[in-house]
Amino acid sequence: MVAYSGGMKTLLLLALMAAPAYAGPADHNTMLTVLTGLQTSRGSVMAGLRIDMADGWKTYWRAPGDAGIPPQIKWADSTNVGSIAFHWPVPEVFEQDGMRSIGYHDTVTIPVEVFPNSAGEIHLLGSINIGVCEEICVPVSLEFDKILPLDAPRDAAITAALLNRPLTASEASVGIVTCTIVQTSDGMQITTRTALAQQGPEAVVIETSDPYIWVSEPKVTRTATHITATSDLIHVDGTSFAVDRSGIRITVLGQGRAVDIQGCTAS
Repeated sequence: MVAYSGGMKTLLLLALMAAPAYAGPADHNTMLTVLTGLQTSRGSVMAGLRIDMADGWKTYWRAPGDAGIPPQIKWADSTNVGSIAFHWPVPEVFEQDGMRSIGYHDTVTIPVEVFPNSAGEIHLLGSINIGVCEEICVPVSLEFDKILPLDAPRDAAITAALLNRPLTASEASVGIVTCTIVQTSDGMQITTRTALAQQGPEAVVIETSDPYIWVSEPKVTRTATHITATSDLIHVDGTSFAVDRSGIRITVLGQGRAVDIQGCTAS
C-alpha cells in the first residue's frame, strides 16, 4: 500500500475539463433492452443490458479514457439481488482531436451476472446513465424494470458478448507484472511493467480500486517481451489517498482482443 498526502493543483481541473462537451438532454433514439438468460452452475442468473444507438454513434466502456464519460449503473432498488458483476466485452479505442476514448459503437450487450439473496423471483429495477457521442455528446438516462425468469434460455447476444471477453493473464501467458509508485506534487505516478509478447498495435488502460482516483492516459513503451505504461494518479477531491497494488487493474487492448491483468507487485 502506497499513500499520498497533499494538495491539488490545476492539473486535476484541466484533466476533468478535458471530457467532451455535452449537448442539452435530448431523445437520441438510444434504446435499452434487458436480456434474460440461464441460471449458472454457481446459482447466479446471467442477464444482459443491450444498448442500441443510432448508426455511427458510440458510448463508453467502464474506463472511458480522458475523452469519455464513465457509465453509471444504479440497481439499488432491485429486489432479491445480493450483488451484480458486469462482464464488459472487449471495447474499441477511438481517437478524436488528439484525445483517446474507449467504448463501443452502434450496439453493445453488457452481460450482467446477478447473485440473488435467496431462491425466488429476481426483480431488476434501476437505470443506466451514459453518454452517447458522434460529433457531440448527448447525456442519456435509460431505466430498466425486469423480472428475471430462472428457466429462460440464454439470449444469443449474451453468449456472443461473453465470448468476446478479455483474456485473463493466465490465458494470455502474462509473466511477471510489477509497478513502481512514486509521489508527485499533485498525487502519485505509477509505472507498470508487464511481461507480455507483442500482438501488434496496443493501448493500455490502468485502473485503481478507488473510483475517485483519476488516472491519466498512460505513456506506453514497448520491447518484444515487455510493455511499460506510466500514468499520473490524482484524487478528484485533492485529498490524501492510498494505492493498493493488489487493486491495480491493467488492460492491454489491441488487434480486436484484450488482456485483463489483476494486481501487480513492487518492482
